[in-house]
Amino acid sequence: MRRINKLMLLVVLAIAAIFGVSTLPSPPKPELLKSHTAIPILALKEKVVTSTSHSVRFSQALSNYFLVTRAIDGDTIELETGKHVRYIGINTPESVHPRKAVQCFGHEAAERNRQLVEGEYVRLVKDVSETDRYGRLLRYVYLKNGTFINLELVKEGYAHAATWPPDVNYSLQFVAAERIAREEGRGLWGACK
Repeated sequence: MRRINKLMLLVVLAIAAIFGVSTLPSPPKPELLKSHTAIPILALKEKVVTSTSHSVRFSQALSNYFLVTRAIDGDTIELETGKHVRYIGINTPESVHPRKAVQCFGHEAAERNRQLVEGEYVRLVKDVSETDRYGRLLRYVYLKNGTFINLELVKEGYAHAATWPPDVNYSLQFVAAERIAREEGRGLWGACK
């Protein structure tokens, strides 16, 4: 049994090293986990903890995650810290721009973004740039269940691929997802002419 636990730990660490991940893919809520056997836990402080007790507190489980308090529009959110985050690699129709009229499917994109992330904890991943010219953080955004929000909005037809170098890590995936959404008439591709 100890050999299996060590093997599992090595596999988890190898995967984490390959993908640059320092947390569990879907971290548990900060509550007690009941256990009667040794369980390797990849902690957020980049150290491995093995517990043989009956309960392990995951007090740090959400430290790499941030609560979304508001979806500002289809591609921008506000965190409980007050910071605004602009999704990298995509663009949605405008719905609240101070100098532009509301664009076709702008309200729908903003609503879908709200449904996906508002009140949820998200993981933010930086590409190259820290912020845009408006001071918003530029990030790829993931839900705790692994849903890649930037890509999801493109796949569903609420956003289109929009690459601004040097932040290009997922540009090919976004372009491919947009092509499929456009061909299938999803979202704005079926509603806007």
